[in-house]
Amino acid sequence: MILSSGEQTRRKLLSLAGRSFLFAVTSAAALAVLAIIFFIARDALPFFRASGVGEFFFSKAWYPAHEPPQFGAAAIFAGSFLVTGAAVVLAVPPGIFAALCMSDILPFKVSQVLKPVIEMLAAIPSVVYGFFALTVVAPFLQDSGRWLPGNIEIVSGVNALTASVILGVMALPTIVSVSEDALQAAGRELREGSYALGATRAETLVNVVIPASMSGICSAVLLGIMRALGETMVVWMASGNAAQIPKPWYNLLQPVRTLTATIAGDMGEADQMTGSAHYHVLFAMGFCLLLFSFVCNLAGEWMVARQRKRLRGG
Repeated sequence: MILSSGEQTRRKLLSLAGRSFLFAVTSAAALAVLAIIFFIARDALPFFRASGVGEFFFSKAWYPAHEPPQFGAAAIFAGSFLVTGAAVVLAVPPGIFAALCMSDILPFKVSQVLKPVIEMLAAIPSVVYGFFALTVVAPFLQDSGRWLPGNIEIVSGVNALTASVILGVMALPTIVSVSEDALQAAGRELREGSYALGATRAETLVNVVIPASMSGICSAVLLGIMRALGETMVVWMASGNAAQIPKPWYNLLQPVRTLTATIAGDMGEADQMTGSAHYHVLFAMGFCLLLFSFVCNLAGEWMVARQRKRLRGG
C-alpha cells in the first residue's frame, strides 16, 4: 500500500504517542515508589545525623516525651519481628497445605468455590479484625490461661500471641492464592510424567510439584511476611503497645509494641511544624520498614532466579 507523506507522518505520530502513553503508564508505579522512598528518606536522615544509629537500634529506652528525649527502638524492632515471625509460622503451613489441596486433591468445582471464599478474607477491613481480636480472641485467650499446663496466668489478652493469630489469618489469602497459582503453573505434564513412572500422588506432590513451584511458593511466603510486617491497625489494637522485649524473648503471652503501631500512635503527638526529633524518628522507622521490604523483594528475585537456573540444569 502506497501512503502519502502526510499519512505516514500521522501514523508515526500516533505510534509515538501510543508508545509514550504506555511507557508513562508502566513507569507510574516505579516513579511513585521512588518518590515515596525519597520523601521518607528526606525526613528520616535528620534524625540519623543528629542522634546516630547506636541508641536507635541498640537501646530499649523509648521515652520521646522526656527531657532529654530517648529514642531507643530496640524493643520496638524486637516486637515487630516477634509478631511477624509468629504470624508467618502460624500462616505458612496451613496456607501451603490449603493451596496443595485446592490444586491437586479437591475436585475442580470445589476448589473454584473455596478460592474466592479464602480471598474474601483479604477484603475484610483491618479495623474489623482489630475489633474481633479485642472482643473475641483476647478475652478467650485470657480466660484459657488456667487450662494451660502449669495454670499459667495471662495478665492481658492483648499481647503478641493475639496479634500474631490475627495477622496469620490476614496473611492466609495472599499465601494461599499465590501458592495455588504457582502450583497450577507447574502444568499437568509434570504430574502425568510422574504418574507414568509409577509415583503415587503424595510422591508426585512432594518430589515433583512442590520443587517445580518452589519459586512461586517462596514469593507467596515473602508476600505474607510483608503483609504481616506492614499491618498497622491490628497490632495497634491487639498487641498491648508495651515497648519491651518479652522475657524470655519468645514469650508471646506478653504485650509488645511494633513499628507500624508506634508510627500510627505517635504521629499525631509529634511536632510536625518544628520538625522535632520525635517527628523525624517516626520517619526513620518507616524508612527501616521500606528497607526491609526492599531486602525481601531482592531475596525473592534471587530465589526465583536460582530456582529457574536449577530447573534448567544450570
